[in-house]
Amino acid sequence: MDPKLLKPYDPKETEKRIYKIWEDSDFFNPDKLPGKRKENFTVIMPPPNANGSLHVGHAVFVSIEDLIIRYQRMCGKKTLWLPGADHAGFETQTVYEKKLEKEGRTRFGMDPNKLRDEIMTFTLENKSFMENQLRELGASCDWSREKFTLDEDVVKIVHDTFKKLHNDGLVYRGQRSINWCTKHQTSLSELETISEERIDPLYYMKYGPFVLATVRPETKFGDTAIAVNPKDDRYKKWIGKEIEFEGLIGPVKLKVVADDYVDQSFGTGVVKITPAHDPNDFEMAKRHDLEIIEIIDKYGKLNEKCGKYAGLKVEEARKIIAEDLKKAGLLDHVENEYKHAVKKCYKCERILEPKILPQWFVRMKPLAEKAIKAIEDDKIIFYPEHYKKIMLHWLNNIEDWNISRQIVWGIPIPAWYKGDEIHMGEDWTRENDTFDTWFSSGQWPFATLGYPDGKDFKEFYPTQVMETAGEIIFFWVARMIMFGLYRTSKIPFDTVYLHGLVTTKDGKKMSKSKGNVMNPLDLSLKYGTDALRMGLIIGNTPGTSTALYEEKIKAYKLFANKLWNISRFIIERLNGNNDWMNVSLTKDDQNLINELQLTLNDVTKNINDYKFYIAGEKVYHFIWHRLADKILEDSKIVFKDGDEITIKSKKKMLYEMLTTSLKILHPFMPFITEEIWSMIPKDNSDQKSNLLMVESWPKTKIW
Repeated sequence: MDPKLLKPYDPKETEKRIYKIWEDSDFFNPDKLPGKRKENFTVIMPPPNANGSLHVGHAVFVSIEDLIIRYQRMCGKKTLWLPGADHAGFETQTVYEKKLEKEGRTRFGMDPNKLRDEIMTFTLENKSFMENQLRELGASCDWSREKFTLDEDVVKIVHDTFKKLHNDGLVYRGQRSINWCTKHQTSLSELETISEERIDPLYYMKYGPFVLATVRPETKFGDTAIAVNPKDDRYKKWIGKEIEFEGLIGPVKLKVVADDYVDQSFGTGVVKITPAHDPNDFEMAKRHDLEIIEIIDKYGKLNEKCGKYAGLKVEEARKIIAEDLKKAGLLDHVENEYKHAVKKCYKCERILEPKILPQWFVRMKPLAEKAIKAIEDDKIIFYPEHYKKIMLHWLNNIEDWNISRQIVWGIPIPAWYKGDEIHMGEDWTRENDTFDTWFSSGQWPFATLGYPDGKDFKEFYPTQVMETAGEIIFFWVARMIMFGLYRTSKIPFDTVYLHGLVTTKDGKKMSKSKGNVMNPLDLSLKYGTDALRMGLIIGNTPGTSTALYEEKIKAYKLFANKLWNISRFIIERLNGNNDWMNVSLTKDDQNLINELQLTLNDVTKNINDYKFYIAGEKVYHFIWHRLADKILEDSKIVFKDGDEITIKSKKKMLYEMLTTSLKILHPFMPFITEEIWSMIPKDNSDQKSNLLMVESWPKTKIW
């Protein structure tokens, strides 16, 4: 018997050694797998951001995706799990900006090329660190095919997609109201904003014959009209007329327009239109051909058009202007408990300033149409199922997508322009903006496989499963479906599995500010990767939150110890003469094997149905509560008092119990199962072909 089995199981000693054996075997590479494998099975890894350490969400996707790929590999498929890393655009630049702040530096004023080079060095260092962490989690992905979103071939595909969109009339450069972050000095898409309900004062201001309500009196200097609802009898006589009154910095003339957007029940039913600083007002201005006057600059300060208020920050100006309105008799009254929603930057949580800027937009409705049809036709299956309805609702209400980012870190937009004219050559004005990172990652499945002529693209596309976090279904999954259909005319994957958030024991979201974040690698180091993976899979229903806490991981460490002790007991009794291999089982032992077979059938069905959380629990309970607590205990009596035939039958039964249990547990707990497998007496001494990771999945039976 292997001397290691006589000692307690030590994950620290085992895991790096086992992973090296796996990697050296080349079996992560689908082209190097043993045997004839006719059917492909591909999973493209959601590329972790290459800007820091892996977090618990990454540990979840690794545990689930590695389970899927190991299972399919054992089922005889030609499995490819392609790893990668995301440059992560805005996310990475904000991380690097914090580093610059600590060093007493700022990106503003830096040479863009120098900043880009610095971030590249930073990112590549983190990328290497992150990839080693993926190895620590047991990811059996094909490192020979690893991709980065800034690889030259990926960038070329992204640029080609942009040019095709432009040629097809699906991309345009236009002046529209966008979300502007005054801290990070970039625009953000709707998906990169957070909505927060606030209670603010609602100011009722006198505008000539009208009193109107607003939460933003500081924008009054950018007003270009007054609007009422055309059905509001109170104000019909004013529609089309011009009013004139004295303002804080001089006389004001505003036309009164009628628009169905105006809510008669809000305030007095009269609103001011400030097109440059409100997206709804911007749309009204387009409908009524109104002037657009910008009075807040990109830093969130009032500009020279605001007279004596120029230079004041928005929040400061609001208070001062409200006070001055009151002094001038232009403030009717104030409601102090007005509830409304504001948009904030998802990174710094500052309130975003609506701003009119020339940006690059993709017309999304034509792209969404094909995606809607594919989903409605069930060409893509969602786990959990209700995400199908959620996805379709979003796609049916999709808006044009701002893909411009005013940052240096990312893939440059390959365009030149003169005014609103766009040119794809190298004269005119070169665009300095970069793509929203979701524009490039939205092309990830076909870009990583070498579209359109690559061998891998032809062999492994479309892929089978996209497993990722439910919270990025619109950011990423929807865009991959749309771009996949647009570029390749094929769906990028036929199954979408969405896991939920990982929370604390009491169900709270983990956050650094709350100090309740659990580092998965710390837990792995303390209790072993297998224990961590079991803790992240069992109880983790798709689409719902799952709690992670130390006691849970510790419990699965105890399970690993139990498995180790079970294996020692059985292997001790299998050593020596193997004459038990060819005996017939007693009726009792055959009944136990039948019970094992039923468990195998259930586990296999659960995995095929993407119910990994149930499959893991069934394996756990069978090994601990049936094999350890009952079957092994009963066998001790046979080994002590039984006759030769009964003992041999018992050995054969326990051998089947152990080998089958290790096989069906391997996708969940790969390290300890591989280690034990190497210690079981076998005729074949070739370790490379004797790895559990390429053993055949046990056959299910129906009686």
